[in-house]
Amino acid sequence: MAALSVGDPVDPSLRVSLNFHPDRGRILSFLYRDGVYRSQFETGTSNGGLGGARHEWESRLFGGVYDEAPPAHRPKYGALNFRRKQAGGAPRFGSAHFRLNAATLARTTFCYPDSVFEPVDFGTAERMSLVDLASADTKDALDDYVEAHVHGPVGIGGDVEALVLDPCYRGTEVEDLAHRLPCRVEWHRGFRLHVSDLDPGYRGPEIAALGHALARNGFLDARIVGEAVGSHDPQDLKRLWHCIARFG
Repeated sequence: MAALSVGDPVDPSLRVSLNFHPDRGRILSFLYRDGVYRSQFETGTSNGGLGGARHEWESRLFGGVYDEAPPAHRPKYGALNFRRKQAGGAPRFGSAHFRLNAATLARTTFCYPDSVFEPVDFGTAERMSLVDLASADTKDALDDYVEAHVHGPVGIGGDVEALVLDPCYRGTEVEDLAHRLPCRVEWHRGFRLHVSDLDPGYRGPEIAALGHALARNGFLDARIVGEAVGSHDPQDLKRLWHCIARFG
């Protein structure tokens, strides 16, 4: 990866964030039990692809080192939060995020844009031109992140500075479970969207209609979407979350 990267070293004050939905699949209970963050390849859940094209892309990018590797050894995908967003570098993937410490930068590689687009621009902690590239781009605010690949295990007690949550989870089981983890818990300003701000042209009129159906007192947030899991198409809920994360 270093041979494909150009630029000056990354700003050491920047952090990688691992965004996720904290109320899905007992994830916080498993994090407490295991003490490590598990990638989508281990959990079998993802907002993107897990096999096929992604496997081929990883094989090319990382020289085949993960071709036969067990899921636990695969990279953990996140984003370099170069815009210093309270909600993490890539909130499209969830309202919560783990903010990793500075030491993890040395074992993280980067690309822009998202690897689903098979990018040709890469970076490391020592050679990072991607921030300038992303800053100059005109992508949608949900898509303008620098993708990060953290190599090796991510320990909650040793590699995480903080778990940052949406305030819609205050006083819930999510908060209780979060405080059991061996890391600091912080809160960002939160995502909250009134249905009058749902744009049918953003993710489709059917998604706007779903938002109107699920809203409480006219508002939507991450908790409302999470509570709808199992009752609605997961792809529709993903797109509804995109609307909240983008405009909320």
